[in-house]
Amino acid sequence: MKYYIIAGEASGDLHGSNLIKEIKKLDPTASIKAWGGDLMKDAGASLVKHYRDLAFMGFLEVIKNLPTILQNIRFCKQDIDAWQPDVLVLVDYPGFNLRIAEWAKKQGFKVVYYIAPQVWAWKENRVKKMKVCIDKMFCILPFEKEYFKNKWNWDVTYVGHPLLQVIESFKSSNSLVTDNKKVIALLPGSRKQEIIKMLPIMLSVTPHFPNYTFMVAQAPGQDAPFYNRFLMGYANVALIKNSTYDLLSIANAALVTSGTATLETALFKVPEVVCYKTSKFSYQIAKRLVKIKFISLVNLIMDKEIVQEIIQENLTEQHLTTALRGITENELKRKEVMDNYQALHEKLAAGGGDASAKVAAEIYAMVGPKLFIHEG
Repeated sequence: MKYYIIAGEASGDLHGSNLIKEIKKLDPTASIKAWGGDLMKDAGASLVKHYRDLAFMGFLEVIKNLPTILQNIRFCKQDIDAWQPDVLVLVDYPGFNLRIAEWAKKQGFKVVYYIAPQVWAWKENRVKKMKVCIDKMFCILPFEKEYFKNKWNWDVTYVGHPLLQVIESFKSSNSLVTDNKKVIALLPGSRKQEIIKMLPIMLSVTPHFPNYTFMVAQAPGQDAPFYNRFLMGYANVALIKNSTYDLLSIANAALVTSGTATLETALFKVPEVVCYKTSKFSYQIAKRLVKIKFISLVNLIMDKEIVQEIIQENLTEQHLTTALRGITENELKRKEVMDNYQALHEKLAAGGGDASAKVAAEIYAMVGPKLFIHEG
């Protein structure tokens, strides 16, 4: 069978790669084309476009890059139409993928959406179109199934969070030993735009913690020279590549840009401060449109602040230093965070087993060979 999979960010590349591995277990001769990254390519997909050429953050940034985005959408439609896949699998990345879904459904393609768009946060009006153009929706957050059913009368499938399986698998096959150095992880994001915004602020706290080694997680889609210009002059800072989970395995604490990494950090039981900053224009628009109490997945899932969030004008050297001291020096605070992390893990684990395997099985049931029994 032919599968066309679209992911537009690093997290989508991770979840897409695991989905591809599970599809190939069920359908060893599967032919897969994908928009994604190196992980999806390594899993066996033929890569059409890399996500590093697709990811734009913030309203102003999207407007600036609108010609490129529209060109990518046109090219994507042409490529799908020329290849005629048996199923189109869209992984998160709603600004792009929902446009493709609407078009694809009109063309008669089967459309599956894995990792539901966060319409509960903003743009709820999207749901009406989503119900029409998506054949099967898979959710990974515990509250989403009830949200779609109660508010929109839409039966979606909750499969649990795929990060649980990913991280448990990593922990079971890796046993890292440290020399007891104090390590603070810096996770400034995966897109160039957010790294440019976040990394200098994160680095500004390092002189206040001379007894710690700060390690910057290099995103898969970015090269070392891009980071090195920010790191010049810092004595206790190192850059590590393709080793974020290794880093989180040994870290005492972390500064993390809002996104999937906040949940990864929590599942590794690393006390963290969540950071976020965008352009003033984008922030003012978001503040008027987004209807959520928190920006981090950790707090959203638990529906309370279990990790501190510092955003926009509050994201300063002084505020960040104070917050980091709180999770490195206050043992009662660290214990409280750890207890909340345990409750978070239990809440996610209630969704059951391997999300990637569940989704792959449902997709294969939709498009795989059918057995017909002749009677008489």
